[in-house]
Amino acid sequence: MSKSNGSIIHQQKTFSDVNYAGRRLENREFVQCEFIDCDFSKSDLRDNSFEDCHFKQCNFSMVILNGAGFRDARFTGCKMLGVDFTQCNRFMFSFSFYECILDYSTFLGTRLRKTLFHDCSLKEVDFSEADLTSADFKNSDLTMARFSNTILEKADFRNAQNFGIDPDFNKMKKARFSALNLSGLLYKYNLDIE
Repeated sequence: MSKSNGSIIHQQKTFSDVNYAGRRLENREFVQCEFIDCDFSKSDLRDNSFEDCHFKQCNFSMVILNGAGFRDARFTGCKMLGVDFTQCNRFMFSFSFYECILDYSTFLGTRLRKTLFHDCSLKEVDFSEADLTSADFKNSDLTMARFSNTILEKADFRNAQNFGIDPDFNKMKKARFSALNLSGLLYKYNLDIE
C-alpha cells in the first residue's frame, strides 16, 4: 500500500470475504487487485478507481458509484442489482461481465464499446442512448431490457434471449442475430412466429 496525492493505492492485492456493505470507501486506488466474495451492497465507492481488477462472486447491489472509475474491470458471478453505471467516471469506464446478475441497472448514455456480457441476467436494464458497438451478449437474458436510440452496430445477439429491439429506433448496422432469435426484432408487429 502506498499514498499518492492523498489517495491510498493498493496494488496486486487480494481481498477475500470483506464486508463493505453500507460503508464509504474514500480516496482509494486499486490496481490489478482481486476481490473474492466481498459485499459492496449499498456501499459508497464515489471517486475511487479500480484498474485491471477482477471481482468474483461479489455483491454490488445498490452501490453508489458517483465518480468511481473502472478500467478493464472484470466481474464474474457478481450480483449487481439496480446499479446506476451512469454515475461512473466516463474516462475510466471499461468492463466485462461473466455470469453476473445486473437486473434493473442502468447504462443510459454510456459508452460500452466491445463490452462482454456473457451468461448474464440483464432483466429490465436500461441501455437507452448507450453506445454498444461490437458488444457481445452471449447467452444473456435481456427480458424487458430497454434499447432506445442505442448504437448496436456490430453487436452480437446470436445467443441472446428474450430481447425486444425496435430497428426503427436504434442504429443496428451489421448487428448479428441468429435465425432462431429474430422474433426479438419483430415483437412490435405482434406476429406469431413458429
